[in-house]
Amino acid sequence: MLWLYRILYLPALVLGAPFYLWRMRKRGGYRENFGQRFGRVAALPPKPPGVKRIWLQAVSVGEMLAIGPLLAAWQRQGGVEVYLTTTTSTGYQLAKERYRDATIGIGYFPLDWAPFSARAWRAVQPDLALLTEGERWPEHIHQAVRRSVPIVCVNARMSDRSFRRMARFKAAVQPLLGGITRLLACSEHDAERFRALGFPAERITTTGSIKLDVTIPALSADEKAQLRHDLGLPDEGLIIMGASTWEGEEAAMVKALQTARAAGHTCSLLLVPRHAERRGAIELLLRGRGVSFHFRSRGSAKATVDVAVGDTTGEMRKFLQLADVVFVGKSLPPHTEGQTPVESAILGRPLLFGPGMGNFRLIARELTAGGAAQLVPDAAALIERVTALLGDPAQRDAMSAAGQTWHQANVGAVERTLAALQDSGLVQ
Repeated sequence: MLWLYRILYLPALVLGAPFYLWRMRKRGGYRENFGQRFGRVAALPPKPPGVKRIWLQAVSVGEMLAIGPLLAAWQRQGGVEVYLTTTTSTGYQLAKERYRDATIGIGYFPLDWAPFSARAWRAVQPDLALLTEGERWPEHIHQAVRRSVPIVCVNARMSDRSFRRMARFKAAVQPLLGGITRLLACSEHDAERFRALGFPAERITTTGSIKLDVTIPALSADEKAQLRHDLGLPDEGLIIMGASTWEGEEAAMVKALQTARAAGHTCSLLLVPRHAERRGAIELLLRGRGVSFHFRSRGSAKATVDVAVGDTTGEMRKFLQLADVVFVGKSLPPHTEGQTPVESAILGRPLLFGPGMGNFRLIARELTAGGAAQLVPDAAALIERVTALLGDPAQRDAMSAAGQTWHQANVGAVERTLAALQDSGLVQ
């Protein structure tokens, strides 16, 4: 079926180009090294004898943060060098900030069309290719197969939407999955889905989610105070946070703030939209609701505000440490996929999310069952639960402890991932 993919890819690329170019321009940061998307790889050093070269693809910020422990482990062990690619401009900037010393090069993942992919493969010449989470590119996998290079999916997951689509076209999907050497699933639920699609069970290992092994540096009391000041949040009072919010959810969070204040709670709101380029729409919303606000991207606040907007990249972990109650975005109707609740749980933040947690269904279920999170069916329920939690410190403390207990019970995925690669002879 690769021939059909190749035939359809180019017209699809041409038809979709105006939209993607517009989105790239809107989000910004894509002009730098744009030629890498066409397979032009910056010169890499010659491969040292006895050193295995890994091409690691991590699509965006979340995946880029998750691979940190893997890169650190390989750097300590030696015998491995990593060429790291990403898809988004935010992921690219984060990689350059964090992983220059742990890699031999950082670039953009090429468009998955034969000439571009083959060009990049000739330049990188990896001994092993790793794809993270939901990344499964037919041409990239084919280039690995034709060069006899093992390709492994680490932290592999299968969203509800992807599973429905692949199950519908199983005959077309099986050749794609057949090119994958090993699949390291982030949960048994995901492993079962891959087995149902025909991936050989003997090539699947459930290693757990490496995102749970991330260590989040704790802010000191002085650092928290300074961050509150810079955001324009008052020195005292509780903070409600909307983490990775999408359209419609910011309005619900503002209403939650106003309702909680009307109920007598001293509180402020910290909004962290999933896409910072939506700041214009968010500003219009806030002006229309009559609240004062400050955007983090505009520097330090000059006065205290009702709503702070964290429209910067790579600061979510800092912002979460200020929060007393966290709502996880992309989860209220009509959204269905959800954003990650993992970092909030690691930090012991009481969690709320809507029913649309398809990308994190198992984690959301475990957090809810363990008492670390509460599911709210709609915006009205969200507003009610925020107000109730702000007035119940004992409940917040119990949810906080439950989140940290859940995290401690689920660590170890990095060690299991490294062991699976070593046991397979793919990495020494």
